Amino acid sequence: MKFTKKQSKTLNNIINSRRDVRGNNFLSKKIKKKYINKILDAGLHAPSVGFSQPWKFLVIKDDDIKQKVYENFNQAYDKSKKYFKKRELYTKLKLEGIRETPINIAVFYKKPTKKVLGQTSSKKMGEYSVVCAIQNIWLMARSLNIGIGWVSIIDHKKVQKTLNVSSKYKLVGYLCVGYPKKFLDTPELETLKWEKKKTKKKVISWL
Repeated sequence: MKFTKKQSKTLNNIINSRRDVRGNNFLSKKIKKKYINKILDAGLHAPSVGFSQPWKFLVIKDDDIKQKVYENFNQAYDKSKKYFKKRELYTKLKLEGIRETPINIAVFYKKPTKKVLGQTSSKKMGEYSVVCAIQNIWLMARSLNIGIGWVSIIDHKKVQKTLNVSSKYKLVGYLCVGYPKKFLDTPELETLKWEKKKTKKKVISWL
């Protein structure tokens, strides 16, 4: 299959418009199941080392479970404050939308029980494959005008216990999924001057 220049431009727009959507910016609007399935299907089509497809997706709607994950976030958030010099700004950031979004998606890596092609030397390749699935999910959601926030400030092992998922799996990403009030033109942390956007010159070299 060949794609047109117009389709390539659309993909470029989707990539450039992807945002990590934070709390206080989600609507209560429900997501149709067909869109949830479309988002999950995008994850299933991600590249994986040795075609291992080492992922598991858990869609969470239950408010009690969300509350427990939110409490986990709060504990981890309080511990993390000491690491940042910009503490005043840090405490003003709303870094999750766990309870606000209609669904959360927990994305897991299934630990291998046998040798995996392409993973004998690089043990982390399986987990990297799961991250590729998360990126696919993120881009498909954006194409549907649905926002995603990746919550990384959590105790992953405790969240996994809350979700009652076997130790055969490892939690890689916890995503808040919902319609945002708006998509920001510029990443929020760039706007707040938390970090500067790196230039091509700084991060790309040629040999």
